Formats: sequence, C-alpha cells, structure tokens
Amino acid sequence: MKYYLIAGEASGDLHGSLLMRALAARDPQAQFRFRGGEKMAAVGGEMAHDYRDTAVMGIVEVLAKAGEVRRNLAACKADIERWRPDVVILIDYPGFNLKIARFAHGRGFKVFYYIAPKVWASREGRLKQLRQYVDRLFVIFPFEVDWFCSRGLEPVYEGNPLVDYIDEVLAAAPSREAFLLGNGLDSRPVIALLPGSRMQEIKFLAPRFKALASDARFAGCQFVIAGAPGVDAAVYQQFFGNGDGTSVAGSNCEADNPNGAGCSGEGCNASGAIRPGLSIPVIYGQTYQLLKHSAAAAVASGTASFEAAVIGTPQVVCYGMNPLTWRIAISILKVPYVSLANLIMGRLIFKELLQDACTPAAVADELLRLASDADYRDGMLQQYASLRQRIGASGSATRIADAIKSSI
Repeated sequence: MKYYLIAGEASGDLHGSLLMRALAARDPQAQFRFRGGEKMAAVGGEMAHDYRDTAVMGIVEVLAKAGEVRRNLAACKADIERWRPDVVILIDYPGFNLKIARFAHGRGFKVFYYIAPKVWASREGRLKQLRQYVDRLFVIFPFEVDWFCSRGLEPVYEGNPLVDYIDEVLAAAPSREAFLLGNGLDSRPVIALLPGSRMQEIKFLAPRFKALASDARFAGCQFVIAGAPGVDAAVYQQFFGNGDGTSVAGSNCEADNPNGAGCSGEGCNASGAIRPGLSIPVIYGQTYQLLKHSAAAAVASGTASFEAAVIGTPQVVCYGMNPLTWRIAISILKVPYVSLANLIMGRLIFKELLQDACTPAAVADELLRLASDADYRDGMLQQYASLRQRIGASGSATRIADAIKSSI
C-alpha cells in the first residue's frame, strides 16, 4: 500500500512516526511519502516537505503568511496527484489538512483523518467538511468518541499511542544521577521549562520563564529548558541569552525517536546540554527524561502537557499569544480548559495560567507550591494515575494500523 501522510507540527510528526512504524510492521509492502519532520523521516519513506520550513500558528500569523500557505497547498496537491497514494492520512493541522481533504476526496483518493481536528473546542462548523471529505476518522482521546457520535460521526478510538511510546523511551532512560551528570547539571532539584515549539509561543513565554532564574526563592533549584525539535539553538540564545554576547551554535537533536537518532553539531555536547551564553541551560532530545527527573515543570499547553501528565511530572500550564489572536480565540473557544489532560478528566487537575494570568510571579508561585507542598503534589499524581486508566490499554498504534489497513 502507498500511504501519503501530512503532519504540520512537532506533535503530528511524532504521531505520524508512531503510526508509520505500526503500519510498516503490519504491511511489509508499505510505501510512505509524507510532509512531516525528522521523526517521520527516521522511520523511512520519502519526505515531500519538512513542516518546520512553514510552521505557523494563530489567526493573525496565518493571515500574514497567506501567500506562502497558498503556495504550500498547491505544491502538496500536485504531489499527491503525481504520487497516486492508496490513502491520504491527515494528522491534525486542520487549517491546512481540511483543504487537502476536500481536494483528495474530489480526486477520488481515500481520505483518513488521524487525530481529529479539535472541533469540540472551537469551529464546530468544520464537522461538515469532515462528513463530506473524510472516509474514516480516528481519535486519540476517550471523550471524543461520544462527542463525535452525538453529531453523526462514528470515530475509531483505540487508545493513545503516546502512552506506549513514552513508556518505551523511559524504560531505557538513565538514572537521575546519570542524567544530571551527563548533562552537566548539579544535584539540586530540577524544574523543567517547556516554552513550546513555535516562535510565537517561545516569544511569549521566554521573558516569564527567564525571570525565574533570577528569583532568589529558587536558589535551591535549577531550571532546564527542553529544546524543541525544529527550534534552532540560536533561538534560545536570542530569548534566554544572558547578554554577554556569547553565541550558541549547533543543530537540533532528535534523540526521543524510535530509531534513537542522537544529537549532533557543535551546539550540543554528547549528552545534549547547551550552556554557553544562556541564563538557563537547554537540553535537546531528552524531553521525556528531563520531565521524569524534574520536581516540577512549567509547560506550554499542547501535547507536551499531556506527556508530562502521563510521565507523572507535577506541572503548571502556561500559555499566551498575540493579543489580537487571543481575543479572537477566546471568543470562539467552547471548552472550559485548554489542556488535554484536564479535558480528559473533566476537571482542573493542574493549574492553567493563560494570557494575562501568565505573569512571572504567578508562574513562580505555582512552581514553588509544586516543589514544596507534598499534599498538593500527591493529589496531582493521584489524578495522573486516574488519567492513565481512562486512556485505555497498551498497543494502541498496532490497533490503529490494523483499523487503517482493514478500511482501505
């Protein structure tokens, strides 16, 4: 079978790679062509486009790059037409992928949507496009099943592949002592900072996170930034530099992938830590290990906050964006929480500091509570255990691959 997959961001690249692994195991003749990133490339196949070249988020930001988006769509359509896949698999990224769904359906290609658009949060009008142009819808969160069924769509839910993947990575993770030593860190408790993978996320959170390093109340802790795939070390130098003019060179690392690709480039040492010129060190390619060995974490909302919950790291979600984009987004948002773990549990199991509420003081206060209040931490960890039970059994990626094969 010929599978054409489209992912437009880091989380989609990860999910795409897990699906490709499972499909390859179930279909020895599988051929892949994809628009994605390094994780998908590590599995094999042909990369048609690297998502990092055109990643953009937010209504205002998308409008500013409308011409580039149109050219990207045209190139994708032409590539699908030329390659003639047996199925087009769309992974999240609805602003782009729903347009491709309409095109592919109109050309007679089978269209599967893996990781459904979050129409339960906003833009429910997109349901019409899903009904018209998508042959099979796959979801990875349990609450989505009833939501879509109540609106006339019958999605496939086979659990969340991230749970198995996280367990796989952490099974081979070093001890805390080895992790700290290997990354040039000392024995103090670690607080992980995950400022996101998009420039606008990093730009918003960087000054708030950087302020933590100079807060005397954290003298007994050490902060570490999880370097995002696709974000060059120079970006962290720009936003977290200590002003001494020291440059940070290097390429990105992608150690958290199924084939174990490690870091490379002068900006990363053998263990992935970057220190020169930064007020807070950055570690590429070891996000899960960092979260596992951290006392607490401040996390940009998205897949990362779900991953932190599955790993069991006490966290606070921090998020914000362009003020105009935020005003538009909040006017159409239909869910009480922005974090997936909170949505799955139907309650606030960890705090969300959004836009104006996301101040340096508020972030600091919550991190201090997470690091020092044992009862508060234990309550959150109990909620995490319930979350894992609700997600479902292991083996999700294999079951999804089987469902895809049987539907083509």
